[in-house]
Amino acid sequence: MAERRLNCPLCGLEFAPADTLCRHGCPLRSTCGLTRCPSCDYEFPTERPRTWLERLLGPPAERGEAYCDHLAPALALAPGERARVARLLGSPQRCNRLAVFGLVPGAEIRCLQRRPAFVLRVGETELALDPEIARLIVVERPAQERTAEPAQGPARERTGRAG
Repeated sequence: MAERRLNCPLCGLEFAPADTLCRHGCPLRSTCGLTRCPSCDYEFPTERPRTWLERLLGPPAERGEAYCDHLAPALALAPGERARVARLLGSPQRCNRLAVFGLVPGAEIRCLQRRPAFVLRVGETELALDPEIARLIVVERPAQERTAEPAQGPARERTGRAG
């Protein structure tokens, strides 16, 4: 499995978390939420700080949100399946980033593919999402109205006319 890599927001260096000075002898490494870039020494947070409620209960993705039969994470959609976004889980910053692409509650989406990347279509926009992000999108599947729909052809056949 590939090791997770970090990018410094200041200098753009990509590095492994084990390469930082914070992991080698810093007395606050277990409580500090910052990472120091090995190139420019810029300190930045690697993760969003957890609220006291999340520390107590765990984040929503870890708690395993209970879904009813018509609600599911977007990751559960099959290719070609359509759904409507019910809500977005996660931080407000992440919700705002997704809203830029039209992924807002009430938006119609369609799953285009699941592998190698999870791809959704929102309006005329196609988004390739990480599975972790797709789990945070709660969708409402449409109710199956009638399985046997009447044919959309003409009601009766035309017969030849004499001219």
